[in-house]
Parts: sequence; structure tokens; C-alpha cells
Amino acid sequence: MPSSSSSSSASSAASAAPTSATPQANAFVKSTRTAKENAKRQIEQRSKQRKQRQKPAKDVFIPDAITVSNLAGLLGARIGHFENTMKALGMEIIRHDHILTSEEASLLALEYNVNPIVGTTEKLFDLSPQPEPEDMSIYPLRPPVVTIMGHVDHGKTTLLDSLRKTSVAAGEAGGITQHIGAFSVLLPSKQRITFLDTPGHAAFSAMRARGAHTTDIVVLVVAAEDGVMPQTAEAIKHAEEAGVPIIIAINKCDKYGAEPDKAKQALLKYGITVEDLGGETQCVEVSGLTGKNLDKLEEAILTLAEVLDLRAEVDIRGEGHVIESQIEKGRGNVATVLVKRGTLRVGDMIVAGDTWCKVKALVDDTGKNVKEAPPGTPVKEQAKLVVTNRALKKERQEQLKSLVAINEKRRLVAEEEDEEKAALREYKRNAWLFHQGALDSHPEAPQAKRLLSVAAMAAKEEEESEVKNLRMVVKGDVSGTVEAVCDVLSGLPDNQVKVSVIQNGVGNITESDIQFASSCGAMILGFNVKADKKLIQTARQMGVKIKSYNVIYKLLDDVKVEMATLLPKDIEVQVVGEAKVAQIFPIKLKGGQTQNVAGCRITNGGVNRKEDVRIVRDGEVIWDGRLSTLKRVKEDIQEAKKGTECGMEFDGFQDFKEGDVIQSIKKIEVLRKL
Repeated sequence: MPSSSSSSSASSAASAAPTSATPQANAFVKSTRTAKENAKRQIEQRSKQRKQRQKPAKDVFIPDAITVSNLAGLLGARIGHFENTMKALGMEIIRHDHILTSEEASLLALEYNVNPIVGTTEKLFDLSPQPEPEDMSIYPLRPPVVTIMGHVDHGKTTLLDSLRKTSVAAGEAGGITQHIGAFSVLLPSKQRITFLDTPGHAAFSAMRARGAHTTDIVVLVVAAEDGVMPQTAEAIKHAEEAGVPIIIAINKCDKYGAEPDKAKQALLKYGITVEDLGGETQCVEVSGLTGKNLDKLEEAILTLAEVLDLRAEVDIRGEGHVIESQIEKGRGNVATVLVKRGTLRVGDMIVAGDTWCKVKALVDDTGKNVKEAPPGTPVKEQAKLVVTNRALKKERQEQLKSLVAINEKRRLVAEEEDEEKAALREYKRNAWLFHQGALDSHPEAPQAKRLLSVAAMAAKEEEESEVKNLRMVVKGDVSGTVEAVCDVLSGLPDNQVKVSVIQNGVGNITESDIQFASSCGAMILGFNVKADKKLIQTARQMGVKIKSYNVIYKLLDDVKVEMATLLPKDIEVQVVGEAKVAQIFPIKLKGGQTQNVAGCRITNGGVNRKEDVRIVRDGEVIWDGRLSTLKRVKEDIQEAKKGTECGMEFDGFQDFKEGDVIQSIKKIEVLRKL
């Protein structure tokens, strides 16, 4: 028995020993595995860091000027860490809206292991067209692009109506062209010509210049009855600057009094000699109304196009010019594009100026959807294209010049804010000490300084200036007309009243335009766009004027009237009646005083007692004032008509004589002419 018990106890001890050793073994294996994993992770991290060091630095394009917050976003850094980096580099101003120069931005970019590339946006991101091939003879001919230019009302659009067999001029407001129209004409000979119709009004000079620089041939329309006019001479200048050949079309030859020979002679002054006078410039006498000699004009265009040998590649990506851009209801942003090289297709990505987009649809000049547009074809392109102005370069240069001034103003405003906050903290501290009994008197509250923003400073400067400012918000149907309206407004005289276009855009007038105009004290001008009744009611409640036009010269006339309303009005004196002093009656009053009464006969118009009068002697005004009494016999009357005899007493004047002329006058306030 004892032996058996001892054996059992030994076996239990033996079994207990491995059980107690198992957790220690597991812990050792686990720690070994963890150490291996940590070592492996460290090796991977070191390898990754080594690869990152070997990887070339990423290129980052740095503009001429950029704010701190924008640069932090460009480098992918948090603004707090970015400001600490600026402090470490010794930069004093680290505000998020501070504008950094390209040198400062490049230094910060190097701290984040990126390669800064400094330059203007045009140099960094500009795209250039494909180089033209050396031998163009292997490529097919393309339709010539012909621009119709000339003075306003010389019949350019009517001439195109006859060529196109449509009525375009009737659709233009006031009968004058205010857009660049582009369309293609198929001639009976199965040859095609692409025409551009440019406006002739003086306000659309930029449009005419664009038309001349996108064309192959210029047809200069000269009215036979008027000859060379200002816009005719300007069109010649644009064509010569663009290096484009000219064909003269003397229009309105069917009218009585037409003198085509006189028009030809007038062109000599501008260096154009037609073939009839021994020159090389083709000249055709036409009539857009009756269609006279239009076939000869087409033949002249095709002959010149054949000499120019106009060819283009069709197997490359499309290149061309944006003739016009606008926002159409139901379609969004739409641009009229003239393809000069290659083929433009639906779905292509295009770049125009500083915008880019994908072509969603193509519509030809007849309104039909097409899948592609070959060279020489005008199409309307529907795309998510931002409609921009053409003065971005100039605006950007002006902004760069004012960056230093803006930073200085921001620094001053920040200092004033800091001083005001410090004064407020000191006031609160002293107030607390007073209530605790540490101070005998209550501290004086700090006077809050009026911090002027940049806009408020500008408004203050304007108030101090003697020149009044008429602010405008301009909206139009297409970017070209908006540009033309802004240009013509900026050209108005500004010695007494200055017109400032504070905002412009393409599209209908919106509620945000009204709110912006209300905050700036501006009026809204719409050109070929209108506001609905609800917006007009909103504008009336907010005190904002909205005026819509479809003819440029009516807009100019009304703007001049608005400018005149800001000036002090002129006083115009209008004579409404005349009387002649026939006899003087001295009337004795109480106290021995004598009052002279003028016995008069009304010779013209009428004399009213409430109106001002003046006495004229020998052509000179010796007195003006008011009547104290107007009587007929012994009856007081308010007015005496022509032929009536009456007595007049003048307020404070008795030195009149027989034969003096008494004039009843009205003083009328009239708008001052600019």
C-alpha cells in the first residue's frame, strides 16, 4: 500500500511539472515571433524610406504670387505645420491670407522635398498648335473663310442675306449687327464659302479686329452713296495688320444718287487701288437688295481663294478659333467655333484660352446636329465651357502690381485689430481689479476703432474725390457684346462723372446680381437679356435700377442721362409773359409814405402773381424778384393775360420807369449735358 501511494504521488508530480512549464514556453515563442515581426517591419520601413529618398522630387508649378493657404494646399501640408515651417525659415508674416512672392514660395516648396518650377501661367501651361507640314500640296482644299467688314448701315448683312437666301438683318435689333455671325454657303458650282459677318457700329471695334485675324479674305463693303466712312477706314487698318487680302464690294449701286467711281477714288487715300484704276485689288459693284452682280462677287472670292491655295489637314486633332460664346437656355454654355485645321468631333477635349472642356454636341449653321466638323466649318459647340473675358492678362498684371499695396493694407488692418484686442483685454483686467477692490476708480471703456477694409477705403477715397462715380453691373447674351459694352462705357468722358463696371458676365440677370448691385450702390445694364417680373419686383424693393437694351446706341444715350443725373442741374430761365410799364401811379400810405404802382399792359403771354419777375431796361436786367400786388382796377387777381391792363407792385423795389419791360419767368432745372 505504501509503495503504491508513493508511486501515484510521483506520477502526479511528474504530470504537474510539464503543465506549469507550458505558459512560459508559449510566452517565449510569442515574444520571439513579435521581435521577428518588428524587425521585419523596421526593415520594410527603411526600405520604403530609401526608395522615397531615391525617388525624384515631384514638380510643383509656382505662380508669380500665391497666398499662404493656397501654397499649403498645393504642397499638401496642414496649415498649422506650414506656418511653423515659415517661422523656422524666419518669415515674419505667416497669416493665411498673406501673399507670397515666387521666391518665398519656392523656398518653402524645397522644405517639403518638391521641385518648384517658377513662371507665369502662360509659360507653364500654354499649349501650342502642331507645326504645319512642309508640303501642303498633298492635303485637300478647304473652304475659304471670308469676313464681311465695313461701316454701319452700309448693307453688309443684307448682302449676306442675298448670298444665303435668308433674312438675317431683320432679326438683328435696330437693323444693325451686334454679334459675329458665322455660316457656310454652298454655291451653285458645288463649292463652299464660309462667311463671317462683323458689326459695323463703333462700339464693336474689338469684334471686328477678331474677325479680321481669323479670316482668309476680307470683303470690304462700301456704300456707293456714302463712300469711305470711319469704320471703313478702321476695317482697312485691321485687314492690313492681319495681312489679309481685300476685295472691294461697292454696295447700293441700285439707289438713286449712287456714285461708285467716287467711292473708288476715296479708297486711294487709304492705299487701296482697284483694278479699274490700274491697281491689283478686285472691285465688284453689287446690290444686296436686288442681288445684282452677286455671282461676280462669288467668282472674285473663289478666284482669290484659288490663288491663295487654301489647304488643311483633316487627319489631325481639330484647331480653330472661338468666334463667340454665350449661355443658351436649356443648353448651357455654347461657343461658336471656326475649325481651321484638323477635324473637331463630339467627345473631344478642347482648350481655349485659360479654359478647357469636353465637346458634348456640335450643331452646324443650319441647326442640324453633326458628329464632326472638318476644316473651314463653323459650328456651335455645346460644352461645359466657362465663358471668360479677354482682358485676363491685363487684369492679372494690374493685380500683381497691387499685391504689395494689398499686403501693406492687410498688415495695417491686422495691427489695428491686435491693438484693439489688447486694449479690450486690459480693460477687462482693470474692471476685474476694480470689483476686487484693487483699484479705486472704474477704468474707461476703450473706443472701438473703425477698421476700414480695402473696399471701404476705396469708398472713402471716392467720397473725398470731386469726380462722381456711376457703378454698373453689365450682363449680356454673349461675351463679345459684354466686352463691347464694357469698352464703350470705359470710353465715356470721366472728367465730372466716371462710369465703373464693377462686375460683368454672360447670361440672364439673376438675384445674386441684384444683391451685389444693392450692396455696391450700382445699377444693372442688360444687353439682349432681361429679368423676369419677380426679379424686377425684388430689385424695386432693394432700390436697384435694371435697364435692358438690344441696341447699343440706345444704351449709350441712357447711360449718359444717368451720368448727368449725378451732376448739379443747370437752371434754365423761361420767359412766360411780358408787360410794359405805361404809367407810374404814386399811392399815399399811412404815415406819409408813398408806394409807386406800375400801370402795365400785358403784351405777350401772361403774368402770374406767384411766379418770379424781372425788370428789363435798355436790354439789361436791373432787378428780379417777386410781385407783392397784382390788381386789375381795385380787384386782386392771380394772373393777367395778354391785352389786360393791370397794376403791379414789386417786393422791395420802386425805381422802375415808364417804358420798362416786366418779364414773368419760370426757373426750370434741366440735366447738365456731358
